[in-house]
Amino acid sequence: MKYGFFADDQIPDSIALDKSQYGEYKVNSHGYRCPEWDPLPDGKKNVVILGCSHTFGIGLDDGEVWVDQLYRLVDKNRLRFWNLAVPGASADLCTRILYASEKVLFPKIIIVCWPAFSRRERLDKHPKNLTNAAPELALENNTTDSNNFLKNVFLVEKFAEKNGAKVLHCFADDKHKLPNADVYTIETLKTVWPEWSKDRSKQSKRQHISKPSLAKDGIHYGVEHHNAFGKQIYYAFRTKLK
Repeated sequence: MKYGFFADDQIPDSIALDKSQYGEYKVNSHGYRCPEWDPLPDGKKNVVILGCSHTFGIGLDDGEVWVDQLYRLVDKNRLRFWNLAVPGASADLCTRILYASEKVLFPKIIIVCWPAFSRRERLDKHPKNLTNAAPELALENNTTDSNNFLKNVFLVEKFAEKNGAKVLHCFADDKHKLPNADVYTIETLKTVWPEWSKDRSKQSKRQHISKPSLAKDGIHYGVEHHNAFGKQIYYAFRTKLK
């Protein structure tokens, strides 16, 4: 099925195919940091991960992204990961990619690391992700941002309900309460590092950190953030990741 830019059997190409803008990364023929899905391997449960540049791993090498850290901890004999994160993605795009994967990857577990709520996807002659600096978003506010985000949460949850899948929610920067959903809100990718403990006996987690952990681009969060976040997501959802 396909209407406009929406389909249930054709995952759109990622802008990460443009290496002149996003750099050299090991991506599949559609620009995603995961294996090819045609032909689709069988024998395992497919886990689809959605998100923005933080989950794609801008500025990070293979194996350094929080998705990779999480994958190391799960039962790889049962689960197969598909990182469908796109640099600059909005919640709108994450949802559109998920629906497009329905008859391609047949996801049974969906992990969404939600991007900034202020972003939108504008479907003009070509799809365009709008960040909070875009003039088209001048009339948006915190309430419309929140409602647009919740619309996408509803659509993702409805997709899972229809397809007998689980949804696990987490956040790259700011977090949002989601009643009646499996959501991790203790930390975000942004806040998970440096780790700090109130327990004086845990001196390794009571060190003063003066230098931020950044990726190679000097903008995105670095390896320490991703290592910690991958572990946090695993321990928060390990009973669901089966």
